[in-house]
Amino acid sequence: MSKTHEDFQLVDGSGNAFRDFGRADADVRQTKARLAARIIGILDDDGLSTPKDQRRTGVSHADFTRICKVRLDRFTTDRLMTVLNKLGQQVDVQIDVRRRVVAEAAPAHP
Repeated sequence: MSKTHEDFQLVDGSGNAFRDFGRADADVRQTKARLAARIIGILDDDGLSTPKDQRRTGVSHADFTRICKVRLDRFTTDRLMTVLNKLGQQVDVQIDVRRRVVAEAAPAHP
């Protein structure tokens, strides 16, 4: 059976996939993921290996490997910012705080 566009429902995300999947720590995870993505991009752009990056920055090979594999549980946001600083980057942070909106349950259909 072929599917048509009518078989799918398009849902707009919030801009934070962790929030969309209901993670309680979504804001922290999103921040860490964005910082790690920038670190990975810099490493890719520079074309350096993690041993060379370690010598250049003092950040351990193991830490760079964890970041590149997006294993971020051992990292805080400030530690990831410090890695970016050591890679010659300046991190500017903008914080917007607003009341959390809780989605209402859909009404029951008769």
